[in-house]
Amino acid sequence: MNAITEQTERHLRRSEAAKYVVEKHNVPCSPKTLAKLACVSSDGPPFRMAGRFPLYPVSGLDAWARAKIGPLIRSTSEAQSAA
Repeated sequence: MNAITEQTERHLRRSEAAKYVVEKHNVPCSPKTLAKLACVSSDGPPFRMAGRFPLYPVSGLDAWARAKIGPLIRSTSEAQSAA
């Protein structure tokens, strides 16, 4: 991502970010989950701090949500071998 795109990209506050992930990707997500991931894990979506407020770039939310979704399978037995 170049500097101009990075500067103009839309950023969302935590509650908006959780709602965006649910609505766009149908991946369960809550503001509390994002807060916990930001504090105790590196598995959450990337964010920037604006003072004391985290701002999540939409591209980072999209990439994170896509990574949470597994591959297409035809049976639950395939899910165990795909993991």
